[in-house]
Amino acid sequence: MERNDAREQGAGTVEQVDEVDEVVVRAGEGAVRAGEQADQEGGVPDARERRLAALRAAKRVLSRPSVDRTLADSLERLTRRAPEVYELGSNADIYGDAIVEEVERRVAGLLGLEDAAFFPTGTMAQQIAVRVWAGRTGNGTVTLHPLSHPEQHERDAFSVVSGVRTVHPTSERRLPTAEEIRDFEEPFGTLMLELPLREAGFVLPTWQELVEVTEAARERDAVVHFDGARLWECTVHLGRPLDEIAALADSVYVSFYKSLDGLGGAVLAGSRSFVAEAKTWRHRYGGQIFQQYPTMLSALIGLADELPRLPSYVAHARVVAGALSEGFAEAGLPFFRVHPEVPHTHQFQVWLPYGAEVLDEASVRQAEETGVGLFRRWFPGEIPGVSVTEVTVSGPGLEWSAEEVRAAVGEFVRRLG
Repeated sequence: MERNDAREQGAGTVEQVDEVDEVVVRAGEGAVRAGEQADQEGGVPDARERRLAALRAAKRVLSRPSVDRTLADSLERLTRRAPEVYELGSNADIYGDAIVEEVERRVAGLLGLEDAAFFPTGTMAQQIAVRVWAGRTGNGTVTLHPLSHPEQHERDAFSVVSGVRTVHPTSERRLPTAEEIRDFEEPFGTLMLELPLREAGFVLPTWQELVEVTEAARERDAVVHFDGARLWECTVHLGRPLDEIAALADSVYVSFYKSLDGLGGAVLAGSRSFVAEAKTWRHRYGGQIFQQYPTMLSALIGLADELPRLPSYVAHARVVAGALSEGFAEAGLPFFRVHPEVPHTHQFQVWLPYGAEVLDEASVRQAEETGVGLFRRWFPGEIPGVSVTEVTVSGPGLEWSAEEVRAAVGEFVRRLG
């Protein structure tokens, strides 16, 4: 799985594995897991196992990502749904044919683009995208937001592995504007836009702003690449279908495990010649995998089950966000922040004036004692004493009324002490 959610803490970096709830603390040249060592004398389970056990047992949660399932549950789901999304009498894939090609065709069709290539990770897909564009434009400079995934979570892979240089048109917690792109002080070959910008709160521009910023890039003879790991859920805020959104870019990357609950993997889509070149680089980067049919089946299940429901998740996330704000206000907290106030997607941030350990303990205790898992994991924020969590509203969250969310907030705050 791709790594995600890194945050600076002194000289080290805290990195959350996306949807897996692991934390890795890097200090110097070593890497050790934080919060995962059991109390050797008392036999107390480690923090992550305790949290996952509480969330698995909880009757009410806002989302239930695949990590909450046991291996048996995951295999049962895959086996049960697979015959409904693909002909299992077909030949298995070998080095990217058969079912892999079917997934590529379906995604290219959804995005309205000529062709698509499957990759084992989005990190690989995007490195290859910028490398291809650097060769085609003759300019190896990529302009992107400093909070974007390649800058935060990929260990400088763009420069170290692919030989491109990154520059930042803005440091504001939003996507760059057309004016910032048009007036940027040096040439660049590729404009890379993360839609939505996760670290800033899963934020999106308006449709008109997105159109204008892509036009500004082309005025400077640059190509546009969408980091669309979560592009699937952007249609509600932007008010346009996927193919119309993708048409603004020269290439688009989408993920299968972030919003569609797949086992992993990504697709890079664009023109036929772009994809053909990307597939050549995929082989060179080690992405030509012998067989991938379990991942492909999970991707098709996600496209069938989750993609049609994403608009309802986004709509209900706005109900949940409003109820959280009302609940915190009723509980009399000295400070809280739900960001964005009206979520742009089905994910958003919550900020509270407590240490992450205090909030984690309250979250786990609430799940253990009431069977309600309101929050998953908290992280130190940019201001000392203030912590942040990400809230995802998916299928299980649709069952929550605003009143139930407010009541759960009250139970959570009572456990803060």
